[in-house]
Amino acid sequence: MRYQFSIEIEAKTVEEAIKKGLKKIKLPREEIKIEILKEEEAGLFKMPGAQRAKIRVIKIK
Repeated sequence: MRYQFSIEIEAKTVEEAIKKGLKKIKLPREEIKIEILKEEEAGLFKMPGAQRAKIRVIKIK
């Protein structure tokens, strides 16, 4: 059985979560897969960050 290494990251936006994930996992973009678990949702007056984005970063190599 083959195990995959993955982490879940939350941030104000999907882009910010991806940047955090890449920094934390310390692997090049070519060696990971990113799954978006939840998109961010705007709050009152369309301000970002009312509901945080959540992604999963998976090592593929």
